[in-house]
Amino acid sequence: MESPDFWNDNDESQSVMKELKSLKKTLEEFSGLQGQVEDMETLIEMAEEENDQSLVDEITESFDEFRKSFENLRIATLLSDEFDENNAVININAGAGGTESCDWVSMLYRMYSKWAEKMGFDIEVLDYLDGDEVGYKSITFQINGYDAYGYSKSEKGVHRLIRMSPFNAAGKRQTTFAAVDVMPELNDDVIVEINEDDLKIDTYRASGAGGQHINKTSSAVRITHLPTGVVVQCQNERSQHSNKDKAMKMLKAKLYMIKKQENLDKISDIRGEVTDNGWGSQIRTYFLQPYKLVKDHRTNCETANADAVLNGDINSFVNAYLKWIKLKAKED
Repeated sequence: MESPDFWNDNDESQSVMKELKSLKKTLEEFSGLQGQVEDMETLIEMAEEENDQSLVDEITESFDEFRKSFENLRIATLLSDEFDENNAVININAGAGGTESCDWVSMLYRMYSKWAEKMGFDIEVLDYLDGDEVGYKSITFQINGYDAYGYSKSEKGVHRLIRMSPFNAAGKRQTTFAAVDVMPELNDDVIVEINEDDLKIDTYRASGAGGQHINKTSSAVRITHLPTGVVVQCQNERSQHSNKDKAMKMLKAKLYMIKKQENLDKISDIRGEVTDNGWGSQIRTYFLQPYKLVKDHRTNCETANADAVLNGDINSFVNAYLKWIKLKAKED
């Protein structure tokens, strides 16, 4: 199948600059590790010369910090793909499960918010649709920070929750799903040519808080790219013009990634398989009943500390995924 004609490659020089920036950051972190090693060696020498057992705890603490820094640097070296250093745009859609799935979307959004905070990233909500009773039917947000996309791309796919539902009067265990779509925010110098005739643009009233203006005007924008069926929307900004600009940036990213796949038949891989938001398609399962366990079905990484995961402690899954995709790339 021929590649679509809406893309034009003009990012070679930008890729070189990104690589230089990434290498500089890695060298600075490596120098920091060397400094930690020298400090530990000094403490060990002092402990041996003075036979001071009180320094053992300090040495142990320093080693734990070094090991953590080393692991973070080792994982960061795996972030070498084209857009890894960019901001990330994440969309979560409720799947099978009704009210339960809307609550699950809000739980996942909270999990990613907590994770972003731990990573030093910022979150900006772009669009959301409230559930009929609780949570969200869908929510789109942007995670801003260096390597945000590189880390969060591991989350693309269907997430399954198994628990005793608080919305089930019979108190039965229930399974529900939510689909997570992750895309990079592209730089302005990445050129994607889009034919205006291929777009369907709708406006609607924003659903969130924001005062009288946001409730009384149709400032929110939804854009559908007819040839691919890709839909993006934004209601975060106060003006229709700003929302359209933001939505167009999201659309550009989606279409660019389609081109990079060089096969429109692979669009489900790019969009996080959002069309299979149900049984048999999950990448990760969160068991809260009858026992607690979170397991990633791609990497087999798992933990019994489900509460910590839902509070943003997902780096073990992120790191396992980055190792897994690099191994797969070597095998291919």
